[in-house]
Amino acid sequence: MNIDLKEMTQLAPIFRELFKGYHLSRSEPEPYAQLSNMQDQYRALFKALGFELVCDPRGFYYFVPEQMGAQVNKTAQRLALFTFILVEHLADQGRDPLAVLDGGSLGRDELPALLDKYRDLFQQAEVTTQDELEEKIIRRLTQLGFAEDSNGVYRFLPPMHRFLDVCLSVQQDRDLAASLHSSDLPLPAPELIAEEESEDDIILIEEPLESAEESEEAALARAIAAEKELEA
Repeated sequence: MNIDLKEMTQLAPIFRELFKGYHLSRSEPEPYAQLSNMQDQYRALFKALGFELVCDPRGFYYFVPEQMGAQVNKTAQRLALFTFILVEHLADQGRDPLAVLDGGSLGRDELPALLDKYRDLFQQAEVTTQDELEEKIIRRLTQLGFAEDSNGVYRFLPPMHRFLDVCLSVQQDRDLAASLHSSDLPLPAPELIAEEESEDDIILIEEPLESAEESEEAALARAIAAEKELEA
């Protein structure tokens, strides 16, 4: 495949964000447009670096590095659990969870009641106060491209579908368990797994950039050098 780096004018910002674990969607119009128009070229270039560029048909891009193992980090567990809590909370209120988590919003003023209602579950994620909820979960959602913070109103972006998929899978398993067993048998609440264990349904999310072995600049330079070798 012929790749012209001069045409990839958004290469640096695209790589910088994806390398940090950010999910690029239409909320970043210029990088998203170029990824959409040059998807094959970007995928080939990043593959030379060892990253798999995933394009979700629901409108977002993210990296799955080839070297990533099956371990689940604490961030992914917290975000998945928070999404599960939100789905149940919204359903209890008579609100459509999909409508809220697919482009809808949640107000900061709703967090205290949410924390109080699901305190036992939040404790699994080492979240006991609103400050911890905002720091360990909400801030990470915004940092990774799952949501935007607009003056205390959190608007959810298309990448939230990754966590919604997990919730739907868990619910299907519960429905199956309920159909196979007596209705008075309690169904277990979701629990965070230990970091050394693996779980296929939980999303793998890289740790922040500062913990990466290679800087984004070095990785980008290596990708460009690999592409030039292919052209030679």
